[in-house]
Amino acid sequence: MARILDGKALASQVRQNLKERVAEGIQVGLPQPGLATVLVGDDPASHVYVKFKRRACDEVGFQNFHIELPADTTQGELLSKIDELNTNPEVHGILVQLPLPKGLDEAAVLQAVSPLKDADGFHPMNQGALMQGKQSLRPCTPLGIMSLIEASGVDLNGKKAVVVGRSNIVGKPIALMLLEKHATVSICHSRTADLAAEVRAADVLIAAVGRAHLVQGQWIKEGAVVIDVGINRLEDGSLTGDVDFEKASERASWITPVPGGVGPMTIAMLLSNTLDAAWGNK
Repeated sequence: MARILDGKALASQVRQNLKERVAEGIQVGLPQPGLATVLVGDDPASHVYVKFKRRACDEVGFQNFHIELPADTTQGELLSKIDELNTNPEVHGILVQLPLPKGLDEAAVLQAVSPLKDADGFHPMNQGALMQGKQSLRPCTPLGIMSLIEASGVDLNGKKAVVVGRSNIVGKPIALMLLEKHATVSICHSRTADLAAEVRAADVLIAAVGRAHLVQGQWIKEGAVVIDVGINRLEDGSLTGDVDFEKASERASWITPVPGGVGPMTIAMLLSNTLDAAWGNK
């Protein structure tokens, strides 16, 4: 039976560590880290996510800048607001909550954020640095996944890692991070010929497609580490992941729950990125 990789507990430890570092840094004259959250429109889920992120900022002692704009905000107005944040010395990290309302160019908006303040790690310069193995602000969810794998104690060196999903936010960057740790990595997607066979070969499985129970429990290799990134709402209102948790738990060595697995770690890594942006290696 699989042991649970408790992202909620690990994220709490990360936040406590950040809180202590912030307090100590301010005492010796370092600037108070500041995170700006930009929320455009009325998407209910986005409002909830931003609330959690702002609450986490307050918990660790960051300055909390929140910009809320109506759904009919123009591209120019949004880019102007981002430019203000780019030039504000008290703002060290900027997060533009996705998705944006229709009519706004998401790629252009993300590229407008200064790569030095790109707390989400989505800027092309930062993603390019990741590809080259250079130090940069990296996407938060993959960073959280790597922290969870590290917490399991599993050595990735030589392991077969399978990533289901090829998004720029999770799939591609986590594949690169796994490669850095010397795993042999396969990326699966909607055109993969035999997904079940790929999953059965995985010592480490990352499921990140957003389809409830796409990965069947009997596909999981005995002893595999299973990281479920998917968050899917069922008809009864409950949340579930991309992996059939109950059956996968019978075969995996470690598994993340949904909710309470990757999600809390994503927010924790957002805070970590912001502190890195504020202080660098200090």
